Amino acid sequence: MTSTTALLRYQAALLVRSQRWLPPFILYAAFLAIGVQGGQPVLDSLGYAAAALLPVAAWLVRICVTNEPPAARSCVAAAVGPGRAHLAALLVALAAAAALGTAATVVVTLISDPASADHQTRVPRLPAGAAGLLAALACALLGTAVGALTTWPLLRSTGRAVPTMLLAALLSVVATGSPAQAAVNGLVTGSRSGTVPLPVLPLAAATLLTAAAIAVACALTSRRSP
Repeated sequence: MTSTTALLRYQAALLVRSQRWLPPFILYAAFLAIGVQGGQPVLDSLGYAAAALLPVAAWLVRICVTNEPPAARSCVAAAVGPGRAHLAALLVALAAAAALGTAATVVVTLISDPASADHQTRVPRLPAGAAGLLAALACALLGTAVGALTTWPLLRSTGRAVPTMLLAALLSVVATGSPAQAAVNGLVTGSRSGTVPLPVLPLAAATLLTAAAIAVACALTSRRSP
């Protein structure tokens, strides 16, 4: 337990000190500033905020996985095992995306109009915020899965990994059957009718997919050297 905590702290410190988290955070803030305005229907705004989080989560995974120089990564892998070292990087990226999504959900819920898309039906602010948070977590999870499957050790070439990550992130948001698409679409549909859906099933599906993606990435990490 102590070594795991120390490993997570180490990866978190790497992320913070590198300042490589600034571009995805700034880009996400810009998306929200452009797409979310005060007085807009709360469920629509929460859906937009959740969808925009998915590529940010994938980007954060790539940052965390590639933060260390190969020599430092080899030392950590030798000390705790390559699979555990890789898992810590993925979990820190997920935690950062979840924290960002939670903060955005709170802000969007507070500034948005607690009403349906036509502004005729009142939508309770607290349940709407809870639904938005579940959708954001689903998108953070699926973005983590996308990042885990489109970076080292599965894809080593940056020229192939980055376009693949962007395409996979886009498809995860818009493709029918995707947990992220289901969660966001549920919020948008609920906004039209003035009802608050809780995207529990999309969140559960995103959790299972992400767990599988992380397991695959960590297993391959144990077999391949940086």
